Amino acid sequence: MSEIAPYLVFSGTRSKYLAERICEHLSCPLGNMNITHFADGEFAVSYEESIRGSHVFLVQSTFPNSDNLMELLLMIDAAKRASAKSIVAVMPYFGWARQDRKDKPRVSIGAKLVADLLSVAGVDRIITMDLHADQIQGFFDVPVDHLYASAVFLPYIESLHLDNLVIATPDVGGSKRASTFSKYLGVPLVLCNKVRAKANVVASMQIIGDVRNKNVILVDDIVDTGGTITKAADLMMENGATSVRAIASHCVMSDPASERVDQSKLTELVFTNSIPYKGTSSKVKQLTVAGLFAETIRRVYNNESISGQYLI
Repeated sequence: MSEIAPYLVFSGTRSKYLAERICEHLSCPLGNMNITHFADGEFAVSYEESIRGSHVFLVQSTFPNSDNLMELLLMIDAAKRASAKSIVAVMPYFGWARQDRKDKPRVSIGAKLVADLLSVAGVDRIITMDLHADQIQGFFDVPVDHLYASAVFLPYIESLHLDNLVIATPDVGGSKRASTFSKYLGVPLVLCNKVRAKANVVASMQIIGDVRNKNVILVDDIVDTGGTITKAADLMMENGATSVRAIASHCVMSDPASERVDQSKLTELVFTNSIPYKGTSSKVKQLTVAGLFAETIRRVYNNESISGQYLI
C-alpha cells in the first residue's frame, strides 16, 4: 500500500523560481504539474502525480498579467477535484490589493473580488506577505497568514551600519509601516506628503521632518512605475540628505520604472523576490523570502504558531 505524502508543494509558471528555493529549504521536491496552452490563449492545469489525501501548498504570486491569477484558480480547482485533503495558496504577492475600497463612485473593489474567487475555487488557507492594506485579510472567509518583509529587511538595514539613520515614507499612507521600522531601529521618522494628478502621476510632494546630513531609507510596499519613490529620493537629496536608499516588498517595476531609478539619486532600491525583476537597473537588489515562506509552510503543516516569524 503506497504511503500518502504528508504535504506537497506545486508552483505556477511565473513563480517557479521561488517555489524551487522554498522546496530547497523544506528538503522536498517540487511537485510535478503540467500547464497546457492552447492556440487561443486558453490553458489547462493537471497534476502529474497523485495528491489524494495530501496537504497541498500552491506557490503563485498574482502579479501582472492576469494569467497568473487564472493559473492559481485552476490549480486550486484541480486540487479540489483530485481530493486533496487541504489546499493552501502561498501568494508572496497578492495582486489587485490596491483596489481595497470605493475611493470614487462606480468602481470595483478588486481585492474583495479576488478573495471571493479564491474562496469559491476551494482554497482552505492563504499565506501571503505585506498586503497593501492589512484589512484585506478580512475579505477572506478562510484563515490568512500575513507575513512581513521586515523579517528580511531589518537584518539587511542593520548590516549597512549607517550613521545618522532616518526612516522615511514616500507618502502619508505608508506612515504606519515606516513607523514600525523607526521604532524597532530607534531612529527618527520622516514623512513625505504627495498629491497625485492621476493614477501613477505625482503632482507635488513636500517633506515633513529633517533629512539634512542624514542617511535616509525610504520604506514602501510596492514600487510600480517608480515615480513616487524616485521623486521622494531626489527631493530628500535636494534638502541635504547624505544618501537615500529605498526598500519595498514587491517589485512590480512597470516601465519606465528602471529608467527612473537609474536616473534618480537613489543609492539602491531593495526588494524581496516575491516578484521576479526583469529589468536591468544596477541599483536594484532583491533579497530572498524563500526561507520565510518555507518555515511558515512547515509551521502551518505542523499546527505551530507563526508569530515567531515576526520581528515587528
